Amino acid sequence: MTKSKIFLFLMMAFILGVGGGSFFDMPQRVVLVVTIIAISLVTIFYRRGSGILSFPVAFGAFLILAFSAGVLRFDVSESLTKVLTNFNDTKASIELRGYINDEPKRLIDKQRLTVQVKEIRAPDYAVFTDEKVLITVDFYPEFEYGDLVSIEGKLQSPKNFDDFDYVNYLAKDRIFSLAYYPKISKITAKDFLSEPTSKPENLKISLFKNIFRIKKVFEESIERTMAEPNAALINGILLGSRENIPQDLKEAFNKTGTTHILAISGYNITVVGLYISFLFMFFIRRQTAFWFTVLGIIIFTILTGASASVIRAAIMGILVLLAYREGRFHNMTNSIVFAGLVMILLNPRVLRFDIGFQLSFLATLGLIYLSPFLSDKLKRVPEFWNFKENFIATLSAQIMVLPVILYNFGGFSFVSLPANLLILPIVPITMFFGFLAGVAGLLWLRLGEAIGLIAWLFSEYEILIVKAFSLIL
Repeated sequence: MTKSKIFLFLMMAFILGVGGGSFFDMPQRVVLVVTIIAISLVTIFYRRGSGILSFPVAFGAFLILAFSAGVLRFDVSESLTKVLTNFNDTKASIELRGYINDEPKRLIDKQRLTVQVKEIRAPDYAVFTDEKVLITVDFYPEFEYGDLVSIEGKLQSPKNFDDFDYVNYLAKDRIFSLAYYPKISKITAKDFLSEPTSKPENLKISLFKNIFRIKKVFEESIERTMAEPNAALINGILLGSRENIPQDLKEAFNKTGTTHILAISGYNITVVGLYISFLFMFFIRRQTAFWFTVLGIIIFTILTGASASVIRAAIMGILVLLAYREGRFHNMTNSIVFAGLVMILLNPRVLRFDIGFQLSFLATLGLIYLSPFLSDKLKRVPEFWNFKENFIATLSAQIMVLPVILYNFGGFSFVSLPANLLILPIVPITMFFGFLAGVAGLLWLRLGEAIGLIAWLFSEYEILIVKAFSLIL
């Protein structure tokens, strides 16, 4: 067995351990006993040398160790101290002080803010912590990422909806407390008992504040160059901003299985990467252009807010581009699994509770492994206007994500395949002209509007297709 295969099996054992720990309540004593047995087998293996049976025994022992490490990693993430939950669902109103730790989500008549709580205040005591709380407040006054705030109100525990596991959806981001319309006000660092943020946090806040400002300016430029809801759709495709998309249009995308177009996915990142790579290859060698493309994707990822889902999409997109460059899709197994391992190691809850992670991971596997197989079997599919490539890519991704969709949503949109086939070839063109319109709008509004008209036409086509297919259901 080669070293790469050994490494692959060890990674998979760790991932299975995390999965086992998340689905089943495995007593730590049992895991500890199994770990001790595995260590004993490894010790015996090294002492007795490499006999015929020694390698299988030792390899099995290392697999057990990796599996146990996965279980323990999930258990450790579950056992982290949660102070705020002690105040959930009580009649007591408490004061929390911290800073806004994510880009505010502005809806029609309200805002949702993720606050990184640093201090819990009471009349006769204060508790220092470092936890998150998700709050809902009025649309005004507006808040920005990094604002120091004080909130006063009652905390609640998240509750599941009929068809949505909201508790674990928030828990994957370590949010266990909610507050609805608390009293909120901006404060300064002097209002804290100690420094509210560390030096690394200050650097992060400063960086992301500037990034979000640039993002807002770019979004406003697109909004000036074309009418709604097309501008909102293009901002969704380019930057993952979905707040201004009308609810009926969002529902149409949901019904037709095309919602992934509105979020920054591995597909969007790949399209951006291909555009950047195409541009650089005019001036520099292909190998060098690849690394500039990766840098461009990183900058684009930061510009969109660098959320966990976007980072995941960027990693997957870079891996797909790497496979294109090397022309070796079948050798990407270790890279894909390693990327998943890193994300699971950083946040073990994503494996079970982050549907976006599951869909992105499976769709990428479908593109890399199932596409070549289907390409050989579907040789008669016409190749005009990249139809065959889009058809096979869409079908591969749909097949791979089908189990997750059926398990989580209890159904599958049968119009998803034709809707995606008609839309996906247009998405890169829409992104290209939408981006040009945004940039041109910053320089000269008239030029931005002229280019925006082209982007509007392509986005209008996508809207019409989605609405037409949604009427079938």
